Amino acid sequence: MARAGPNWDDLRFFLAVARTGTLSAAGARTGTEHTTVGRRIRALEEGLGARLFHRSNLGYALTEDGANLLGVAETMESAFLSASAATEAAQAVSGTVRIGAPDGFGSVFLAPRMHRLTARHPGLEVEIMATARIFSLSKREADIVISLSGPQQARVVARRLTDYRLFVYAAESYLAGARPIAEVADLSGHPFVGYIEDMLFTRELNYLGALGPPVSARLRSTNLLAQVHATLGGAGLCVLPAFIAAAHPGLVPVLPEAVSLTRSFHMHIHEDHRKAAHIRAVAGFIAGEVEAAGALFAGPGTYEGSLTRR
Repeated sequence: MARAGPNWDDLRFFLAVARTGTLSAAGARTGTEHTTVGRRIRALEEGLGARLFHRSNLGYALTEDGANLLGVAETMESAFLSASAATEAAQAVSGTVRIGAPDGFGSVFLAPRMHRLTARHPGLEVEIMATARIFSLSKREADIVISLSGPQQARVVARRLTDYRLFVYAAESYLAGARPIAEVADLSGHPFVGYIEDMLFTRELNYLGALGPPVSARLRSTNLLAQVHATLGGAGLCVLPAFIAAAHPGLVPVLPEAVSLTRSFHMHIHEDHRKAAHIRAVAGFIAGEVEAAGALFAGPGTYEGSLTRR
């Protein structure tokens, strides 16, 4: 007797394990016990007559048969999500939307504003993953991704949200006791706070190399908010987005008329999700809030003759 092909319910467990690498993580993603996930995977393998995963102490890795099934499973997933989105478009906005965003944008800009959207839609829930990393839309790590560059993944709908400016900042207390800074060359004589270079997840964060004079960070962190608080504590100078520094009156721009950097925020949504009512609502809200805050992203005034770098 010929074996029946896999159905979508089977494949969603398969995709969860393939993307997370463990039964427990797959269970958390699908809202089931890990024992249930394991049972569904074994049943799927028996039904197909193929071994889909290599099991080890490190987790589950796809076999050749599993890798071949992955494309089929993702195609079925896309069809399912597209059908769901078409149905949801005519319904009230409800469900959970997960946003992946850089730590500064997610924590300082998005988090204080999102309650206005959830108050408007009582059935809507929003999850903000504010961390410095790349999120995979194809692996469903997030529904909406805010990044510093254009789309790097297939089947992604993207839009440029805004340019934003960065300046060199320092705490008033640091500047009061430090060597005077009268020109750009003077920056070299001061310690900087910055990123851990070999852990940068995107080249757009390599700020110090773009300043001009040779400077180096004596205190480093992968977290932007940690850099902010180190700078407030008097650790030295730091390149910060103007919209972040605006929340901390104790930070003073250093040579803003001479040195600034420009970067951009982009919003990405997987093609399968772009018609879903709850995702469209969140994406539209984010775009509207960013547009309304244009002056915040532009920074403290427009300085003529500034050495603006990208």
